[in-house]
Amino acid sequence: MNSLDLFKMALDNLLRRKTRTVLTVLGVVIGTSSIVVMLSLGIAMNEGFKDQLSNMGDLTMIDVHNYGGYDGDGRSSQSKQVHLNDDAVRRFKQIPKVQGVMATKSAYMKMAAGNMVGYVPIIGIDPLVMEAFGFKVAEGRILMPTDKESIVFGKNIAMNMYNPRLRNAQRGGWGNEQPQVNLISNRLELTTNMEYGEVRNVGQETDQSYTPPKPHNVQGVGILEESFSEKDYNAYMNITALEKILEEDRRANRQDRSMGNMRQNENDYERVSIKVNEIDDVLGVQEIVKDMGFQAFSLTDMLNSMQETAQTIQMVLGGIGAVSLFVAAIGITNTMIMSIYERTREIGIIKVLGANLSDIRKLFLIEAAMIGLLGGIMGLVLSYTISFGLNKINVGFMGPGGGDTAISIIPIQLSLAAVAFATVIGIVSGYSPARRAMKLSALEAIKSE
Repeated sequence: MNSLDLFKMALDNLLRRKTRTVLTVLGVVIGTSSIVVMLSLGIAMNEGFKDQLSNMGDLTMIDVHNYGGYDGDGRSSQSKQVHLNDDAVRRFKQIPKVQGVMATKSAYMKMAAGNMVGYVPIIGIDPLVMEAFGFKVAEGRILMPTDKESIVFGKNIAMNMYNPRLRNAQRGGWGNEQPQVNLISNRLELTTNMEYGEVRNVGQETDQSYTPPKPHNVQGVGILEESFSEKDYNAYMNITALEKILEEDRRANRQDRSMGNMRQNENDYERVSIKVNEIDDVLGVQEIVKDMGFQAFSLTDMLNSMQETAQTIQMVLGGIGAVSLFVAAIGITNTMIMSIYERTREIGIIKVLGANLSDIRKLFLIEAAMIGLLGGIMGLVLSYTISFGLNKINVGFMGPGGGDTAISIIPIQLSLAAVAFATVIGIVSGYSPARRAMKLSALEAIKSE
């Protein structure tokens, strides 16, 4: 018997007992939809964790600090001296799958624009790496390698500016009447003198031995797009220009009173950010950096912890759904066994006519596979329907702005796997009844009614 004949016979046998077939398929539908929906909740939870961390920063970024070192086993080591300097940056660039390396130095400085002053965190970076690290401007341009006194501001820097001559002036506040200043068109001055531009009270004593550094003229060339990250609250300039300004101010005040934010080792960077090609490469690169003796942190550390939690929940939910599919498998086995009892005479006649034992086995396995396949497809349709409903309910509860993240996600891989798994379950469930049909005696089968 060819495969087409076996398929037609299997289909006829299933249609002959429509009610029993429908009930058996329904069990597979419920089992498939249960496990798919349960797994989709875990997948959506995992994606939600990624979205939350993406809002906190770049998941392909590794921050390297110089707060001490690590030994080869990843334990904190105070004896191992490491320096986050140009040599370290060169070594980081040589690590495979590293897209870019950004070394930074920072200084907390005072900036003035006419009558407006404000405290601004200045970050010195290499302009060549800004594009690779996702710096995008909403106004103006990013830094160029030839820039010396140019600054690119975060979105919220202007909110730090205030007029000290106004009564009840808000300093670094965010009140409704907070004055604004155009940081690109205005003439700007930058200094490490934190008293610059402030109004002195009458009779206020001053330190006669302290010579404040002169302000440095700078020019704002761009405003960054809002990123809801630390970029919104920092100003960026060429690291060489920042080092020059800090060195000049340090020389102007040899007692170093205004340089409290300077580090002891001038050749070391405060932080180095490493951009990795893919999120899957982050952990490998991070381990290499730690083996070099540096402290390295990435949002992937938090993501892995969250994913472990999500996987545990996903396994529990998948196990609950698997129980339903297991019950459906028992239903398929029961249906096939009942079919053998009802078709014993038919099986005997087929054997007498010369059918191979493998053909009889294939016949029952095809019937079981058809039940699993049909139930899997219908269960998948039901799963998508339930998933759509859950996401709609989520939007209804959370509102249009709070329900953007789906609570149920069914990727195509899960869909294909679910149908294939349901089909395999059908075949496995029908294997024992098929072997039982093969072992029936042809004479005894013909004599039976």
